[in-house]
Amino acid sequence: MPSFEVTSIGTVLNDRTDVQDTDHWGAVRSTITIDARYGEACLQGLEGFSHVEVLFIFDQFPEGEDYRARPYRGRSDLPPVGVFAGRGPRRPNRIGVTCCAIEAVRGRELTVVGLDAISGTPVIDLKPTMAEFRALDIRQPVWSAT
Repeated sequence: MPSFEVTSIGTVLNDRTDVQDTDHWGAVRSTITIDARYGEACLQGLEGFSHVEVLFIFDQFPEGEDYRARPYRGRSDLPPVGVFAGRGPRRPNRIGVTCCAIEAVRGRELTVVGLDAISGTPVIDLKPTMAEFRALDIRQPVWSAT
């Protein structure tokens, strides 16, 4: 399999530091500071969007290759799911992606709400959320919303 090198574009700063605390991210406010090499105008135009998709690396979560099906969110009352049927940090390439509400854009700083990444997490890309690229008829199991 080919491998790829990815370089972070910025870093997350928020009040969450426990890598094992993986719930209740909806109200978490995070500031993403973009590296100076991208210039002061790197986020220009993003303020016109309500949401942004943040791609990041679960770099502080312990690496492992145990990809057996596990109870969803570690809860014994939920069914076991495979590594690609959940959104948690135990992933082969440790890549996370979250659609976040944009609160503010100032120079190289982007403040978002709902990012499920702990402080210090490297961000590898940002993409504005556009209605034309979103799925229309989402279907998911009832248990996934619990």
